[in-house]
Amino acid sequence: MCLAIPAKVVAVNGWLAKVDMMGNQREVGIQLNPEVQIGDYVLVHAGFAIEVIDEAIALETEELLLEEANAREDGT
Repeated sequence: MCLAIPAKVVAVNGWLAKVDMMGNQREVGIQLNPEVQIGDYVLVHAGFAIEVIDEAIALETEELLLEEANAREDGT
């Protein structure tokens, strides 16, 4: 199964962007979305920002991912 994770862009440097994924920062390629700007939310898959998304959708998706992770920790 493939999963893209929402992330907030905190810095842009050429073809790379530093993103924050639920408190974890990493660099991702922005070749597929060169218009990305600081403050944008993107979907990240395999080290690349594959799509710019709406902030509300990004935050809702993060919440759902955290709910799923917490449910797994609880064994439900």
